Amino acid sequence: MGPTWALICSTALLLVLLSSASEDSQRPVQPQPRQRGFRPRPRGRPPTVGPRSYSGPLPTTYNVQFPLGRPTSENLQAICDYSDLRPRYPSSYFPDSGYGVDKLRASAVNNAEAWLSTCCKDNQTWEREVTLCCATQAWELSVEKYCEEDLSIKHPWYHCCKINDNNKRLNCFSNDAPNPNYGPTQELPVEPLPSTAEFTFNPNTCQRTPGPVPIALIEGKTKKLSTPRAADISFPPGRPTADTIESVCHNQRLRPAYSIKCLPRSGYEMVALQAKTVNLIEKGFKSCCKNKKTKLNCADQKWHEELNKFCLRENGGRVNYPCCLNQSDKYSCFQQMSPDPYYNVTSAHEEVSLNKICDTHKTIKKKFPVGFPLKDFVTQCCPLQEEEKTACSARLLEEMSQKLCASKRAVPNTVRRCCKSSSQETPQCISKIIMSAITKAINFSSQKKRKRCPIS
Repeated sequence: MGPTWALICSTALLLVLLSSASEDSQRPVQPQPRQRGFRPRPRGRPPTVGPRSYSGPLPTTYNVQFPLGRPTSENLQAICDYSDLRPRYPSSYFPDSGYGVDKLRASAVNNAEAWLSTCCKDNQTWEREVTLCCATQAWELSVEKYCEEDLSIKHPWYHCCKINDNNKRLNCFSNDAPNPNYGPTQELPVEPLPSTAEFTFNPNTCQRTPGPVPIALIEGKTKKLSTPRAADISFPPGRPTADTIESVCHNQRLRPAYSIKCLPRSGYEMVALQAKTVNLIEKGFKSCCKNKKTKLNCADQKWHEELNKFCLRENGGRVNYPCCLNQSDKYSCFQQMSPDPYYNVTSAHEEVSLNKICDTHKTIKKKFPVGFPLKDFVTQCCPLQEEEKTACSARLLEEMSQKLCASKRAVPNTVRRCCKSSSQETPQCISKIIMSAITKAINFSSQKKRKRCPIS
């Protein structure tokens, strides 16, 4: 009985152990707690590469902190203090192919952060207003560059870039910023990346409170960082003299008047002040020229009067302009700095070239249509430097000639006659059509003087 009882007990114990093992195998495995000291990958760094055996799908988007917020007096300190604690996106952050939208946004962030850092480097020697002006110009340029590239690609455009009004577009970008205060979002400092586009800050466009003026500004030098859009204004006007008064009066319609409605909300206060001064001087010239006997003295007095007003702020301080700081010989300084002191440039006959289509295409479309679109000239050639525009126009003229003559659509009789010429003569023939329209548009604009934007 002893051995039998032992056998029964052994069998029962074995059954109990097997049952316990079966229950353990069916019980769900609980995840192990994360080890202390483990930190998730900071945003803005390249994603870690998985094992070679991994064949799962790649992520649909890569995290990019876009767009950046508008620089203000409240966040300027954070922009400079936490520059290396906000993300950058090197090329290694993305796969070699795909993710074009994310790459475009990452490039915009990289450029803006690089430009902002350059503004901050001079924060110790510049007044706070100048640093803010520099940062604002950098941010506005980054928005402008991003939208230019975004709208040139066939994909769903960023909604802010669809807004034509510049101020509303900038506000849209600022409102969308995920980190408008420019606070630190990285756990460890990141490596700075060089910008892929040029930025040149123009401090002369900044509205500043009275104080010590940097030598670079007094001498009219600009720090190579960037200006989003360059000033395009003939300032200051030359002083009227006995030798120039006839040109001052007779060719007034050939000289531009300026509109300040096109200027961005901040960063262009100096340009706006110059534009207003030119308009007031020209208005005074128009009145003075009505009296032949007193026109010279009248025009000279008006020139002195408006430039004196230009140099004085509303609060009694002085404008930070080189000639305004040179009290001993202020008027000679203005005369020397004038781009056209003897009124020769503005009174000369304007040479007509195909490049003038950039200035006249709107008038041509409304008043002197040529019967075929000129959009390609405007979008592709006009943004280029002057020496590059000529080659671009010649290339497009050749392409347009081939398309027009090969098209089955109805074309104007003038174009049809050009298409009957040889392939070498056709572009020249169509060029004459365009040049004729440009000439008519220039003459029309000179008869009806219109204000133009003082920045290009």
